[in-house]
Amino acid sequence: MDEKKRQAQALAARVVFVIVVLCIWEYVAKSGLMGEKSELIFPSLESIGSAFIRNFVEGYAGISLWAYIGNSMRLLLEGLLIGILLAFLLSGLSMISRVFYDICNLVISVFDLLPGVALLPVVIIIFGVKPGVIVFLVVHAVLWPMARNVLDGFLAVPRIYIEGGMNIGLNNLSLLFGVYLPAATSYIVSGLKVGWARAWRGLISAEMIFGVASCPGIGLFINQMRTNMNNAEMYATLVVIIIIGLIVQYGVLSPIEKCTVKKWGMSR
Repeated sequence: MDEKKRQAQALAARVVFVIVVLCIWEYVAKSGLMGEKSELIFPSLESIGSAFIRNFVEGYAGISLWAYIGNSMRLLLEGLLIGILLAFLLSGLSMISRVFYDICNLVISVFDLLPGVALLPVVIIIFGVKPGVIVFLVVHAVLWPMARNVLDGFLAVPRIYIEGGMNIGLNNLSLLFGVYLPAATSYIVSGLKVGWARAWRGLISAEMIFGVASCPGIGLFINQMRTNMNNAEMYATLVVIIIIGLIVQYGVLSPIEKCTVKKWGMSR
């Protein structure tokens, strides 16, 4: 099947699916299937659309949703950058030193099993309630799955590539940058996807559990809407979270994948 035709069919299927879901939602909202709570649980699409605009124009307590989004994205980018750099550092050192690999593998296995939310009370006790705590949780969310993927990618590099690099004089760092990193690109991109998703969820969860007044984020905004029973505004904010996720997925990560692993024939 022609690639463009397949993409058109995929887009059409997604559009139809979204329309069907919206129609079902509107039917439930208008029919009152949930009784007296129907309007509260399932606001109409018109109410959610109006709330969507109102969030950006009026916001909450005089602060527009744009400010909440800006704060969240700043903390997220800081945590992602630190987490990705640490993941490459740990993985690179693991390939240079066998002892470090054994220790790093154990650390990754242990901390990858710990949800960031579970560490939240400990981190708050040590550092207090401040924006840096959210950055720490984002780093925790992205570091371990990213390090695991990068390390698995390095271990999956064919031996012949490594020997070829050594034959032309590469060793340690030059071998790492000249052979391991290019050959493990598909694993690295996969790690970016997993790390981004976990970091995004961790950020919103942390902001919902404890909001930092000096740096209010999207999670805090959702919690404020829930507390004030502004359900239409709450659903509208969830739509914003989905939109941001889709923009990153299809506007950032997918182009990176197309320009690397798909272009080089490492993935279909």
